[in-house]
Amino acid sequence: MGDQVDNPGKKRRRFDTAWVGSAQHFVWLEWVVRATLVLNVLDAILTIFWISSHQAIEANPLLAELAHQHPFGFVIVKMSLVSLGTLLLWRLRKRPLAVIAIFAAFLAYYFLLIYHLEALNPRLFTRVLALIGAR
Repeated sequence: MGDQVDNPGKKRRRFDTAWVGSAQHFVWLEWVVRATLVLNVLDAILTIFWISSHQAIEANPLLAELAHQHPFGFVIVKMSLVSLGTLLLWRLRKRPLAVIAIFAAFLAYYFLLIYHLEALNPRLFTRVLALIGAR
């Protein structure tokens, strides 16, 4: 709206980037997308860890059978789907809903990683720290 007051002759387009963010905001948003992809990889690795140790099952019914039968295929499919989704959202980044979806995906994977880390046995951390300290 401020744009119309400053320049009354200029008509605002529906998906004008001026109200979504500046070029600097998009640089920052790119790092959020990259972090989402890294969190996705960590989620896939930890999911395979839990499944192979028979401590959990895959919650996504569309990928559950693949995760339990073919773990490597599960990782490839999961990484591909999330990568394609984030690519689509990145291409639509000038739209406010896409920016919201990018942040929602990041937060979902962030909290999922916290869930994975909380489920790890605290003694594992003690062992890892002891090994690091022993060197």
